[in-house]
Amino acid sequence: MKKVFHKKPINQRSNTLMIMDWSIGLLVGIGLFIALEEFWSQYLPAYKEMWWVLPISIASLFNVTNLSVGLYDIKLRDSNVGIFRRCLVSGAMTFAVFQLIVFNIFATSALHPSILAVYILAIAILTFTVRYLANSLEMFGITKKRVVVIGAGERASIIEKRMRRESDRRGFTLIGFIPLHSDKKDELKRENVLPAETIDELEEFIRENEIDEIVIAPDERRGSLPLESLFDCKMAGVVVKDILDFIEEETGQVAVNLIYPSWVIYSNGFQSRHYIRVAADYMLNVFLASIVLLLTWPVILITAMLIWLEDGRKKGGTILYKQTRVGMDGKLFEILKFRSMRQDAEKDGAQWAQKVDNRVTKIGHALRKYRIDELPQLFNVFKGEMGFVGPRPERPEFVKELIKEIPYYNHRHNVKPGLTGWAQLNYPYGSSVNDSLEKLKFDLYYIKRRSILLDLLILVRTIEIILFGKGR
Repeated sequence: MKKVFHKKPINQRSNTLMIMDWSIGLLVGIGLFIALEEFWSQYLPAYKEMWWVLPISIASLFNVTNLSVGLYDIKLRDSNVGIFRRCLVSGAMTFAVFQLIVFNIFATSALHPSILAVYILAIAILTFTVRYLANSLEMFGITKKRVVVIGAGERASIIEKRMRRESDRRGFTLIGFIPLHSDKKDELKRENVLPAETIDELEEFIRENEIDEIVIAPDERRGSLPLESLFDCKMAGVVVKDILDFIEEETGQVAVNLIYPSWVIYSNGFQSRHYIRVAADYMLNVFLASIVLLLTWPVILITAMLIWLEDGRKKGGTILYKQTRVGMDGKLFEILKFRSMRQDAEKDGAQWAQKVDNRVTKIGHALRKYRIDELPQLFNVFKGEMGFVGPRPERPEFVKELIKEIPYYNHRHNVKPGLTGWAQLNYPYGSSVNDSLEKLKFDLYYIKRRSILLDLLILVRTIEIILFGKGR
């Protein structure tokens, strides 16, 4: 009889943080109301019979605003000052949204503004304290899954190259790489390469080291894998995963250089374009565009005036800028933007935009930093040429070059381009073929996994991009 593998539950670090933050908000709220009832009863809310609704509502809202400023991104690399700033911004957003919603519903404040401010400030400070302890003491290390990789050659070395930083491995502990006779030699430089005979005693090794997940990454699959042992491990509850799926899950991108056709054919995702889904997507995008237009029309008018005052009065000067881009299925369309560059920016032909670009006007720097230059693209959304979420549309001159240089690049045109996207959140700047390759990895991840929930996550996270001026 085979021994039963030891298994431990695996919790996601971000989910743990969300639960802790929600618990902090709830406990602080309970403590606050006990103190108010005991010492400052005059500050108790008008609806004190339902006082418990307030801490639950505020704690839940704080979770949402934390998400919008990136506090649940497990790969967030920010200083302690930066994290504290994010907590304060999240608290300010919670205060403003809560007051706005409650006042519009009840025509009065549910809690005295000063008490509410102290309450939310206490939550923000405690949230920062939890983040500081989590990052300093690795207090959530017990939630990491234990991983071993079968393969130690060129294909397996992608893990070392793509996931070098500690922040890239917060979700797992890599026990080591098991080499196979078919692997290229000396590809791993800094990793723990296990003895070659480990593959012959795989089940025992998995059991003794309490492995949660096996990643399959040989250079040559045929005749090199211990299929019977892998079958037994799988039946015992150990996760067995292809390296492509592992990298996709841990990094939020598809490793383009590892893709093979059968993986695409048999993997989940890459949903079909059912006409009901297409119609629902369009209606949702139009609804969102209408709301954004109603909220930002003063910004649009002021921006147009500032561009005109700076150099729009010159002969031939324009406020809006039209540029041909490649849309869904390779169809060309004219994208609308506020002009952020000089009139003669492309007198020498199409050029990649640079991070420090002397063609950008004075007002253009601010427009690009806070994504204001992209507001006219709302009209592209109304026309059905773009959506709110999707790969950024590229120029046809560059697309021709990129299709030749990058495998699978043309597949990013299987969905509508978007105002924002998964690639913009994870790789916000691109000005070369190599940058386009990196962004394609995130675009393919989005196309494979696209859903309403993922779109909403991207939209909420985009608030962080705008608030902290991380536009291109």
